[in-house]
Amino acid sequence: MNTQNSNRRCGFVAVIGAPNAGKSTLINRMVGSKVTIVSPKVQTTRALVRGIAQHENSQIIFIDTPGIFQPKKRLEKAIVSAAWEGQADADVIMLVVDASRGPIDRETLSIIKKLEKQDNKDKPVLLVLNKIDKIEPQKLLSLSQALNERLSFTATYMISALKGDGTKNLLNAFAAYLPEGPWMYPEDQASDMPMILLAAEITREKLFHRLQQELPYALTVETEDWENFEDGSIKISQVIYVARPGHKAIILGKGGSMIKAVGEAARIELENMLGVRVHLKLFVKLREKWTDDPERYSLWGLDYNA
Repeated sequence: MNTQNSNRRCGFVAVIGAPNAGKSTLINRMVGSKVTIVSPKVQTTRALVRGIAQHENSQIIFIDTPGIFQPKKRLEKAIVSAAWEGQADADVIMLVVDASRGPIDRETLSIIKKLEKQDNKDKPVLLVLNKIDKIEPQKLLSLSQALNERLSFTATYMISALKGDGTKNLLNAFAAYLPEGPWMYPEDQASDMPMILLAAEITREKLFHRLQQELPYALTVETEDWENFEDGSIKISQVIYVARPGHKAIILGKGGSMIKAVGEAARIELENMLGVRVHLKLFVKLREKWTDDPERYSLWGLDYNA
């Protein structure tokens, strides 16, 4: 028997929290590469993204769940439902809280109340206070105490996902909590999200960064064609679907300036990620009721009837 393999650990860590708590940034940091998009807008993550980290003898599979909030529309309900499904199947639950917000916010309090009702007695629930570099130490300790009074967390960790402070201690904790067993993925695999989907997500991220408040969620991006050439380069064709006729002009920008800037930023990141030359073609099309299309939900692994 291979002693190294027999001592291996492998399992799932569900990353839950309010929108903009820094969940995606934290996962990218611990995985060591970009597996989920990051944006200052809430609800950036739509699907259950799995990032895979190798730490010593453990393979830690992170489930980056969409930020939990009070849903109103069909898409929002599907996103929140996916978040709770992710934590139900995990070996460890990690609640990420943006410490810089100060007192316990409404969304975090709502999450804690739901965690209280669920049977997590045999499952470690870790509290992770993020963005500690933006809060005074005394206020941080008060917030930690207030949260632990609300729920009996297994342990509390204070980190800065952006700077990497405290993240190694987190990885050590996950490695200790995960069950023994063989690794589920190859050692060099960082995510189980198909590249064709991640490429579309990267373009969506660039749109979010540039559009500011104009189009927070009324768009989606799909990769329609992926062609590999003999010289190693790749041609990727993507369609940006918008829900309203007026949104098309916003995305195109004056003289096509907006879509050109978005395409350039996405292309550069894809080239860095893939290590080859990328030809990225972007098109904008109107699909007024895409948020009511079951096929879109299946692409992201969301339940249309949630």
